[in-house]
Formats: sequence, C-alpha cells, structure tokens
Amino acid sequence: MKIFIYMTLTKAQKKTLIDDASVRMNASKSTVFAEFSGVTVEELKRLRRELKKSGSDLKIIKKRLLNIALKNLGVQFDTMSMKSQLAVVFSKGELNAIAPLIHKFAKEVIRAKKGNFAVLAAYDANEKRIIDSNEFKAIATLPSREVLLAQIAMMLTMPLKQLMMVLNERAKKVQA
Repeated sequence: MKIFIYMTLTKAQKKTLIDDASVRMNASKSTVFAEFSGVTVEELKRLRRELKKSGSDLKIIKKRLLNIALKNLGVQFDTMSMKSQLAVVFSKGELNAIAPLIHKFAKEVIRAKKGNFAVLAAYDANEKRIIDSNEFKAIATLPSREVLLAQIAMMLTMPLKQLMMVLNERAKKVQA
C-alpha cells in the first residue's frame, strides 16, 4: 500500500518555483516537455544522470506553475491539457544533443512496460518556436553529424570509384 502525503505550497514557494522555471528557460537553448506516468524514481534518476553528462537537467514541475512561467516568457504552450505529470528537460545545448537520449529512454520505458514516458513538445529558444512531438522524433532519430558527413563523402566519391572500376575493366580487356 502506497501512502502519499501532499503538502500545499505557500504563495512564496509557488512564486519561487515559477521564477526558477523562468530562469532555467531563459538560460536554456532548448527545453523538452514530457508527460509521464508509472515511471519509477530509479528510472528518472538514470535519465537525470544521462542528461547531466550533456549539460542538461530534468525537473518535475507542477503543470499550473509551469503554465504561468511559460506565459510570463511569452511561450505559447498549454500544459493544463496534459493528463499525467510533466517532466521538463532544460538544456544549455542544442536540441539534437539531448533528443536521442530522451527518445531512447522513452522507448526503453515503454518496451520494458515500466510506465509511460512521452515527449509532447520542445521549445527551441534560438528560433523561439515550439517543436511538436513528430518533429522531435525526427530530430531524435537523425544520425550523428559524423555519420552524416561520412555518408555525404561516400556519395561524393562513389561516381569516381565507379568510373575507376570501368576504366580498370576496360584496361584489362585491351591488354588481353
């Protein structure tokens, strides 16, 4: 049997939480909003450790308080429509640095049937726009920069390699 003790927050504590969320959003280049339920504390700690390595931080914030902080910053994202708890990842780096970590974590949690963790949206501070969950998934599944550069290099050198093979075969036939 689980016993939950809910403490009501004072106005000063609520104001402090709103101010903290606002400061974190201003300091972040990207912010990810995820809804979760049934995820254990240990799983969230594991995600926090992974995010910490990339200079990011995960906070669980009350939806109503986060909604006030977002409105104060002029960000158009309604947190009140969410049904479950809301986790917010604040990152000083670009979204493409943390998106794969969060996407992988969500897939692992769902696959292991340890709860539900779904990215609802992200906020890109550089472009000052909300990124929906589909676009977030596309960013999360992109290969790394190094892999993309290797693929481009291979595509650029492939015609030259094919030409060399044709010329080599032609030279063998002429010699024979």
